[in-house]
Amino acid sequence: MRVKSEREIITSSQNKYVSLARGLTNKKNREKEKLFRFDGIKLMCEALKRGVEISFILACESEWSLVTEKAEKLYGVKESDIICPVMFVESSLFERLSEEMAPEGVICVAKYSENVREITDICQLSALPRSEKMLVLESVRDPLNVGAILRVCAAFGVDRVIVSRDCADVYNPKTLRASMGALFALSVLKVDSIPEAIGELRRGERRVFAAALDPDSHRLGELKLESGDCVVIGNEGHGMSKEAIAACDGTVFIPMSDGVESLNAATAAAVLVWEFFGKEGAI
Repeated sequence: MRVKSEREIITSSQNKYVSLARGLTNKKNREKEKLFRFDGIKLMCEALKRGVEISFILACESEWSLVTEKAEKLYGVKESDIICPVMFVESSLFERLSEEMAPEGVICVAKYSENVREITDICQLSALPRSEKMLVLESVRDPLNVGAILRVCAAFGVDRVIVSRDCADVYNPKTLRASMGALFALSVLKVDSIPEAIGELRRGERRVFAAALDPDSHRLGELKLESGDCVVIGNEGHGMSKEAIAACDGTVFIPMSDGVESLNAATAAAVLVWEFFGKEGAI
């Protein structure tokens, strides 16, 4: 049964719900509260469809009717599907609170997902089913890149993404916006050491390839892929660490025209994920 809110309009920036939502743009506060925020109608609808536990919604008081109308028309989500408290915020205050260039009238605050976990026992990785499609990220620090990569993974059927702790936070509002809700559909595991994680994946009878260029690199498209293979993508500027590359079965590179040094990390991920995982499901 939906928890109904009285139509009292929040006008103060010191309101506890407004202050909490504003503070969640900071990772330290997210970690403390075990909560994260995301703006916009699509993300709200994706979260509701995926069973994300939303603690409360802040709605622009003049836009709520339009929000619920769009949610039903575009995404099939009815107002009755929203079972959390909805707080109404005065329009100018909402605009200051929103992270969007063009605010859509809704901000959700949700509990951390069980799909995003920290792995303390690295040996768990070797027991993961080989049928799972996996991508590994080492030190990808731009939240827009991480979000775009998550979106690519969701599009091409990747089941799980393993990330180093120094990757951009998956709960960063910019990451969430770039992922377009893909985070809600994926399992994400955080690890301390990517080289150790690679070692465990290989002990689980997987082949792991580094996206890197060296004299023995395999040209993408010529490498004969097998079920269970996975690929590792490194930092935007420096690529993968030497230790991570050495832990892999080999390296793979994306052939490019002369004079082009490299691709953006998210663009490279799209090409690699398509080759490793997407082609087999293509129509």
